[in-house]
Amino acid sequence: MNSSTNRSTNELFFQIVALLLAVIIVHTIFVTVVRPNAESTIRQHAEMAAAGEDYVVPRSFFIVIKDLEQEACFILMFWALAIMGYKTRTSIRENKMLQKPLISIAEGSRVLPEDAAQLARPLQALPEVERSYLLPRALQTALTRFQVTASVQFATEAVTNVCETENDRLDSELSMVRYITWAIPSIGFIGTVRGIGAALGQAHEAMQGNIAGVTSSLGVAFNSTFIALLISMVVMFFMFQLQLIQERLVLDSQAHCENNLLRFLKAPKATQS
Repeated sequence: MNSSTNRSTNELFFQIVALLLAVIIVHTIFVTVVRPNAESTIRQHAEMAAAGEDYVVPRSFFIVIKDLEQEACFILMFWALAIMGYKTRTSIRENKMLQKPLISIAEGSRVLPEDAAQLARPLQALPEVERSYLLPRALQTALTRFQVTASVQFATEAVTNVCETENDRLDSELSMVRYITWAIPSIGFIGTVRGIGAALGQAHEAMQGNIAGVTSSLGVAFNSTFIALLISMVVMFFMFQLQLIQERLVLDSQAHCENNLLRFLKAPKATQS
């Protein structure tokens, strides 16, 4: 329980630090690189238009991403990627436990309830962090249940319950990432509403022949949605990849318990289920 609490605390601390770093780094890049380049490009276009020169307005990347909504979307994207990277690293570490000989049972052997304590000693000797991983917990729970009940069925159900609980926990811990994937396009739509509102407020200037303000505001509207949807697609892709890794971990751990422990269990005839 203490190890699980420490993991949750460490993850929360990591998420807070990752958010602060994302805000600082992204805002610094926007202030020092993106917005100065965007303003320079816009100023050059305005000078060329004032001089009456013919030119084609390029689709500048800096102009597309210069607004506050796009900056917020990039901050959320890097925050979500950091959270998913942390969870992916944890899943990879847990997946490595599948390669370790946590329980060694010779082929053809039979494990009786009195043998459970002996088999559990390597699991109990693991570092506290590794004991909190799914596979050691599932094996330890199965051995403990088998030792107490002398029932293969109860041991099998114990493994199933541990894996199902872990699957539900992993799914619930992705709630923040799901919120971010919802918030990113929502922020894009806020930019759309803001840009259209500003364009409508400058409609009188367009009627007098000055459409620069209207086109600039409409650019804010469309660019914010465009960037938000692209970022949302990227975050969703990595989130589904993380879910796949976690689901495979649970399934592989359950299969490992079946192949390396449960099939060797043999209950006494008087209590065999």
